[in-house]
Amino acid sequence: MEQNENKTQVIDLKKIVKRVMEHKLSFALTLIISFTISCLYIITIPRYYSTDTQLAPEIESSMETSTLGSLASSFGFDMSKMNSQDAITPLLYPELMKDNKFVYSFFPIKVKSQDGKIETNYFEYLSKYQKMPTLYTLFSKKKDTKNMDFPNAKTNPYALNEEQTKIIDQIREDVKVSVDSKTGVITIKTTSQDPLICKTLADSIRGILQRYITAYRTNKARADVAYYKKLALDAKSSYEKSRQLYGSYADANTEVVLESFRSKQEDLENDMQLKYNTYSQLNQQLQSAMTKLREKTPAFTILKGAEVPIKPAGPKRMIFVLAITILSLFVYTLIILRKDISKLFV
Repeated sequence: MEQNENKTQVIDLKKIVKRVMEHKLSFALTLIISFTISCLYIITIPRYYSTDTQLAPEIESSMETSTLGSLASSFGFDMSKMNSQDAITPLLYPELMKDNKFVYSFFPIKVKSQDGKIETNYFEYLSKYQKMPTLYTLFSKKKDTKNMDFPNAKTNPYALNEEQTKIIDQIREDVKVSVDSKTGVITIKTTSQDPLICKTLADSIRGILQRYITAYRTNKARADVAYYKKLALDAKSSYEKSRQLYGSYADANTEVVLESFRSKQEDLENDMQLKYNTYSQLNQQLQSAMTKLREKTPAFTILKGAEVPIKPAGPKRMIFVLAITILSLFVYTLIILRKDISKLFV
């Protein structure tokens, strides 16, 4: 009968400490080099700032589902969005950032740096005034300034050139839209290398989003108003022509008593009355459509306004330097003790 002998390897801590102390000068040199390189590298990375703003759009809800909605919300379900008649519910608002046309609407936003040296639009700011890491500027190709001009009115947001597409991608990284599934609160977070521009972007994009939501919610109602307004104007014009015709005919035949003239006058009067009734009905429908438009127009409550950030959001320089230094010491320790470590697996 064969017996398997289990060999237990014992880690000698004293031996490890002794081995490390033999290379204390190398450790000190590694510490100095890693600290210096990490400091030089992180200093060249431009600082950036972040801020956010929150708003809550008005959500239509029926009385029948209000009680059920309150109960469901306590379990994390939003019944108001499940019962919404809108194709785009608040939960889908973050998906708008995937649409080139929506992001393209950020290009004309007017921005001004905190020191006042930069005053331009958002597109020009990202394309011409961004600070880049030193290593990136040394080894990267120079930008093609020919394609960096602000897009004109004929530019198709879905057929942009390479440089414009890069700006779109950069905006998607710097602007984040999120929605709380329980409360429906919309949060817009912006990032920029300048604190004032960061705040300006948050406020401007909040306004763009509000206008987009309003335009979407009121799209059919606005079409109805335009439709009834045109009909009412046409009916009014027709009524005024009929009234002028009747008035002219009546004035010209005030002393005529022939039945044929009186009959035509009555016909003109009836036609005028019918056109007036049509105009009156269309005007009422126009007023009703305008009332529905006001009802459909959502109201927004700004829960949190964007602030000018005081401290940069990153990069975290001290954390980076500390992490790189510790990692370097750890790797160097493994290199020194590689023979002792390999014996444990033999």
